[in-house]
Amino acid sequence: MKFGSDSFSHEQHCTSGHSSAATIASVEAAMSADPDLDSSAITIKMLGPVMLLEGYINNYAERERATSIAALIVGPENVQDRMLGRIIEH
Repeated sequence: MKFGSDSFSHEQHCTSGHSSAATIASVEAAMSADPDLDSSAITIKMLGPVMLLEGYINNYAERERATSIAALIVGPENVQDRMLGRIIEH
């Protein structure tokens, strides 16, 4: 996913002053709606303008998808990825 020069910081996007809970809910809804992402083990937290993505993902594609979705909402500079890869034994 490419972020061009029209990308703004979270504060520039969110001048209306909505709550962190609303931002988290927006990202959770977007992640849940994505058929290529199992977001059931991803936890989202806000620290000021920074969104923390924590929990577990199954592969690199899920990491990229989760961080891309969050970046679309809060801006790429405001996303911190703390997700861990899950080892699945067969």
